[in-house]
Amino acid sequence: MKAIICTKYGPPEVLQFQEVEKPAPKDNEVCIKIHATSITGSDIIIRGFKVPPVMGIMMGIAIGFTKPRNPILGLILAGEIESTGKNVKRFKKGDQVYGVTLKTGMQPRMGTYAEYKCLPEDSFLILKPSNITYKEAAAIPYGGSIALYFLRRANIQNGQKILVYGASGSIGTSLVQLGKYFGANVTGICSTSNLDLVKSLGADTVIDYTKEDFTNREERYDIIFDAVPARMINRKSLKSRCAKALTPNGKYQSIDDGRPEFNTEGLLLLKDLVETGKIKPVIDRCYPLERIAEAHGYVEKGHKRGNVIITI
Repeated sequence: MKAIICTKYGPPEVLQFQEVEKPAPKDNEVCIKIHATSITGSDIIIRGFKVPPVMGIMMGIAIGFTKPRNPILGLILAGEIESTGKNVKRFKKGDQVYGVTLKTGMQPRMGTYAEYKCLPEDSFLILKPSNITYKEAAAIPYGGSIALYFLRRANIQNGQKILVYGASGSIGTSLVQLGKYFGANVTGICSTSNLDLVKSLGADTVIDYTKEDFTNREERYDIIFDAVPARMINRKSLKSRCAKALTPNGKYQSIDDGRPEFNTEGLLLLKDLVETGKIKPVIDRCYPLERIAEAHGYVEKGHKRGNVIITI
């Protein structure tokens, strides 16, 4: 099968297009023909191994020190069940599915930069939303699941005022839409070119950070979500600035705080919200599998709108 191999840690060019052996499902596994995957922030971090020294040791133990032990990266998939092991009961051949390859506890089980992937049937895998394409389905699980985690962690309540800093990225676009679903008044912070996008997702107010410092406004927020990748911002400085824009009991949440949890319950909720039109996938660009190094380079610049999708 066709796959992208991460030959070592480094720049996008370490990702090489190769032919590898197609996997066969074990008795409790399904084999999925992948039609689309997405490039996540986690993919960029893993490929470049750009983490603080202490985290680097932990990451090296988990996935390998000089190159990934599993050379095929990728955490997200949308595709069709091609075959099943003899003990599989949840899925059947032909089912259209989407999901996340991580194991419980966020342990890495990568491998979606390829034509096929085998996963245990109890993985974070469910039938995809029926009203969207595989490309659109691949744009839902990562940002949507992480946004759900942080919204619930902050105990979001109907009527609260929340602010999303970095509202146009994969996680930010999900935070805006899910914040509205939970009944919040949402302010989105983004650049000039993304104002219309964030407004179209339901944000009550949008602020262009290139022209205005939101902390100078009189508005106070119950929750501020910082959804900007760490490599693109001084997190400590932003957190300090946000303090004066919070209500007395307000909360600041960064996507670097804690370890977001993926679960089947969250995927089911996202599926229902997509099918009922309450949220929608946001796609910036699509690239074919053989151009994945180019796609990684684009994502690494930190200016994507929503998700960058790889078609297979």
